[in-house]
Amino acid sequence: MRRGLPALRGLLGGGSAGRPLRLLAPSGPEPLAKGSGGGQLNVLPSFGFLFDIDGVLVRGKTPIPAAKTAFQKLVNSQGQFLVPVVFVTNAGNCLRQKKADQLSHILGVPISQDQVMMSHSPLRMFKRYHEKCVLVSGQGPLLDIAQDLGFSQPITIETLREKYPLLDVVDHDRTPDVSYPSAVELPKIEAVVLFGEPVRWETNLQLIIDVLLTSGYPGNPYHHENYPHIPVLACNMDLMWVAEAQSPRFGHGTFMVCLENIYKKITGKDLKYEALMGKPSELTYQYAEYLIRTQAAERRWKQPIQTLYAVGDNLMTDVYGANLYNRYLEEKNSRKGSKTQIQAKVAGGRGSAALSQDDEIDNSWENELASAAATHCSMSVAALPLYFDM
Repeated sequence: MRRGLPALRGLLGGGSAGRPLRLLAPSGPEPLAKGSGGGQLNVLPSFGFLFDIDGVLVRGKTPIPAAKTAFQKLVNSQGQFLVPVVFVTNAGNCLRQKKADQLSHILGVPISQDQVMMSHSPLRMFKRYHEKCVLVSGQGPLLDIAQDLGFSQPITIETLREKYPLLDVVDHDRTPDVSYPSAVELPKIEAVVLFGEPVRWETNLQLIIDVLLTSGYPGNPYHHENYPHIPVLACNMDLMWVAEAQSPRFGHGTFMVCLENIYKKITGKDLKYEALMGKPSELTYQYAEYLIRTQAAERRWKQPIQTLYAVGDNLMTDVYGANLYNRYLEEKNSRKGSKTQIQAKVAGGRGSAALSQDDEIDNSWENELASAAATHCSMSVAALPLYFDM
């Protein structure tokens, strides 16, 4: 599981016989300013880093002590990264800029929002749904997040609850004092987007089931024959995640298990996902590689990025996802010239959804993802002091 660790130490720590390595500027033999830790490369970077955040850089809101020191080795004296770096998190409760600001403060190096990939970032590619009325579930500034991704008609669970006050009655203290449905009708809900674990699970589970069993008209009676149900797009499949507690905490994957089992219990049929994103899906790593290539192009590094070093701590998301993507790259490169589909793989026995350019993803995005140059995705598992203790 620690493949690539010796290579990382060599690349960042020094060359043979202890001699420091130099990173050459794109325009000629003059080296770029070396990192404050002394590590340099004598060639243009042909690799990039994909860093997990929770459990690797922070535990909850507490920074891991060595993270700041480690990242000083990855930037030059102007604060520019010596290699392409993307922070790939399964979190989805904030905008990229907020997460970038948090990372900049924690690590002491400037991080832009273009270096941050939230679990929901690939939804930018799903333009087929951007003009439709979609129900969004999660927490944080959901409308801002949805609109930033391109959705023009998002509706939150809270809005749905206000418009249909008779639907949410699990918490008797919140049961509305009305005996008739609202006269205000919302547009038909044409898709459900699950950004992350919500705060009130009972309310979200109830209203999402209502939308699925009424084909987008939650004020109507259930019709079990409406199958397949309207599309469901889900982000972040983490069953558990690492916070300050001594044991892992429930993640969005746990909420999804609840939703799937309630739907199956009521209808006798499986809940189907139109797309799943966030680690460990291949789609997430394809999008992360696209961000790595974009960084290299902006820095005028013409050397193709051939190796991705994924740094994470979760066996079921970070390790499984990186290994899955490495297998995808090996298969892709073994059949160069053949056209392949982009797939959003599902962990935990949920099946998979194939995304073709004719169906889900805009053609321009399909072409961008198809131009991937990486040949390997190498996974390293440990706390940061292990990676950069040189």
